[in-house]
Amino acid sequence: MQKHYDNMPPQRGLNYVPLSPLSFLRRAADTYPDHPSVVYGERRYTWRETAERCRKLRASLRALGVAKGDTVSLLAANTPELIEAHYGVPQSGGVLNAINTRLDADTIAYILEHGDCRVLITDSQFSQVAARALSQLAKKPRIIDIVDAQAPPAEGGEPLGEMTYEELLASAPESADEDNDDDGLPESEWDALALNYTSGTGGRPKGVVYHHRGAYLMCMGTVAAWQIPKHPRYLYTVPMFHCNGWGHVWTMTLMGGTLFCNRAVRAEVIFDALARDRITHFGGAPVILAMLADAPREAQKKPERTVQVMTAGAPPPSKVLEKVEKLGLNVTHVYGLTETYGHVMYCDWQSRWDEFEIGKRAEHKARQGVRLPMMEAARVHAPESGAPVPADGETLGEIVLRGNTTMKGYYKNPDATAEAFGGGWFHSGDLAVVHADGYIEVKDRLKDVIISGGENISSIEVESVLYKHPKVAAAAVVAKPDEKWGETPCAFIELQDGQRADAAEIIQFCREHLSGFKSPKHVVFGQLPKTSTGKIQKFKLRELARKDAPATAS
Repeated sequence: MQKHYDNMPPQRGLNYVPLSPLSFLRRAADTYPDHPSVVYGERRYTWRETAERCRKLRASLRALGVAKGDTVSLLAANTPELIEAHYGVPQSGGVLNAINTRLDADTIAYILEHGDCRVLITDSQFSQVAARALSQLAKKPRIIDIVDAQAPPAEGGEPLGEMTYEELLASAPESADEDNDDDGLPESEWDALALNYTSGTGGRPKGVVYHHRGAYLMCMGTVAAWQIPKHPRYLYTVPMFHCNGWGHVWTMTLMGGTLFCNRAVRAEVIFDALARDRITHFGGAPVILAMLADAPREAQKKPERTVQVMTAGAPPPSKVLEKVEKLGLNVTHVYGLTETYGHVMYCDWQSRWDEFEIGKRAEHKARQGVRLPMMEAARVHAPESGAPVPADGETLGEIVLRGNTTMKGYYKNPDATAEAFGGGWFHSGDLAVVHADGYIEVKDRLKDVIISGGENISSIEVESVLYKHPKVAAAAVVAKPDEKWGETPCAFIELQDGQRADAAEIIQFCREHLSGFKSPKHVVFGQLPKTSTGKIQKFKLRELARKDAPATAS
């Protein structure tokens, strides 16, 4: 029998349109033209105004010669300009490269050169480090300056570019408002959308390439999993250079929300915004939650309504989750990587857990859980055999992933791409267990597992106990070489303000909650090195541990 289903080819623009988050902007401008889109101090825009500014950015970049596949880099804080770049740059055909503002000049120079930057838009706050980076380049990009009255002084930094960002928008051809029939949608949804460089390791960062399809589906999955209603009020505390701010620029546009920008991520700033701006949602690394939980009582302003918070990174200690719940924050713990556009697993809350006491609820919330709706598969495989581990809550394996929100690959690095995609899975490098209910719980990075006397010790398990100590503000555990055991746990501790403790006190506390072999044998006090996204830089701590850092008291 003849089958006719295959004789119906897609007709672009009619029944086939490439999936891209760029389409969300036109809809927001059409549906909510007068609804506030972006708020930054005294600067306030509606969705109609934001769409117009993005169209002008698109047209002016094209006038500068930006074409399909050209990299446009931004070294900028969480301000309206970076939000607009998430639309205007890809609408022009360019690929958005938001650079970590905490990087040193040498690394920034590497990113600009390796990423083939055509245009650099740089915030005046970072002009000095940008100038040092640019001085290392043989071929310099076109440079545009963001001049912002709210930016702190750049300590003598001078404008670097040929014009300011506002002058760039003003230079847009008069046809800019008419040139929007397709919203700048890509020729293919597999086209590159963004280039994000990994951070937090000791070597050169790798360039992770995002495609339009993945970003579109990430937004859809986030709305479903986080149950985002219409017109959310979102406080942008996640740096937009980190996984494009977890895609929340595009997600909040999809839902006609309002994005609240700020440069300073401090406890009092966040608490003030929650109350003043009636914030409904925000995201942040566990270090942000710890900062809020440990803020002075006078700064802790409990909002009138429950605020939905998404956190990612190392599992938040259950004690921190317990504290922030009392502050009116409902935390959803997610898991992901730069290579997966951010969150691809989350703790999908079960109603039966509501009956648990607060401490047990916090322990369950610290699980990474199950895959988001747009992800096809998230499993835990034994590193040696590649077979799924049993759901016993104990057997360690590596998290492997499949789905549309997986990167195209590493930019100009086919070998690293092939290694990451080995066996038809994306290999995360994270160790986890699977509980009887199918929920996944991350236990460690493969490189962070401590093997003492042949026994595997999860550094995260030890850290969770340390965070329960009332004097501990932050903790990290790494392996320290040991002649007898091969290696033993070494704890690095950051104490609460005004508190004092010694190594014996910390070790004894751990022995009361852990098996003896899992308890730290060495304790070092001091400030923990962190990335700009709040991740503790364990590679630096491992170096200190190898140098036989002594156990000290504070």
